[in-house]
Amino acid sequence: MNRSLRVLHQGVSWVKDHHLLRRGRELELMHRAMGFATLALVTLAPLLIVVAAADPLQRGGFSSWLADGMGLSGRSAKILTDISSPPSNVVNTTSVWGGIALAVFGVSFAGSVQNGYERIWNLPPGPWHKIWRQAAWLAALTVYLYQEAQTRVALSGPERIALSSATGIVFFWWGQYFLLGGQVRWLHLLPGSVATMVGLVGLRGFSYVVFTPLIVDNAVSYGTVGIVLVVESWLIGVGFVVYGGSMFGHWLYAHHLWNHPPDAELSPPTPQPPGPDPGPPRRR
Repeated sequence: MNRSLRVLHQGVSWVKDHHLLRRGRELELMHRAMGFATLALVTLAPLLIVVAAADPLQRGGFSSWLADGMGLSGRSAKILTDISSPPSNVVNTTSVWGGIALAVFGVSFAGSVQNGYERIWNLPPGPWHKIWRQAAWLAALTVYLYQEAQTRVALSGPERIALSSATGIVFFWWGQYFLLGGQVRWLHLLPGSVATMVGLVGLRGFSYVVFTPLIVDNAVSYGTVGIVLVVESWLIGVGFVVYGGSMFGHWLYAHHLWNHPPDAELSPPTPQPPGPDPGPPRRR
């Protein structure tokens, strides 16, 4: 019994002292995930609602995108779909200036993601005039989510799993490289993109098991507010996976794949102060 407790204590101590856990505390990973979820709900979701409403195929609008991303089905998916406005109403009530404002707010969400990646890779913040990178990343994210929503009708089973996994890895691989301004090599970013996609697949399975019945219960108990709370909880999980996957890739690169310090190629060497003048050489 004492030996088992000692082994358990050693295991807990190893987890507490592990580099990934310490790095997560330094980066305030959970705090960043909550900020990701809040910005996604306030700035990104309205923009995606308008984009989905303008979809010429009209396949359910943004709520169906969200239900598919969370892995919902049956009654829970219908409840989530029923809380949003019809697509035609969204398009008719959105002005040009409103659309521009939504795009500007969406760029702030992209800036938050960029800042998280920079902190993970110990890079200085990008210059303000590089905001076009954030806008381009936001457009690419919208295209990525749109194609994910469309493939749920065209494909199913292993074909869709393979396509979604491949496009997800490519997007998060390119997204890190693009937002970091090419300061980190492509090869170094690949493990993080794979880890992010694996985490999103796991989150989808967790959502199917936990959030599917929870949405139904919260809809009965709390109404629309309860459904929004479930969606916000899922977005926190998405933010945790996005930042955590990149952090795992950095850790794998730093401690297992290469033998040199992780930031040796990311920043120039610090100049050393000159030593004392040795003076003229002595004659023998």
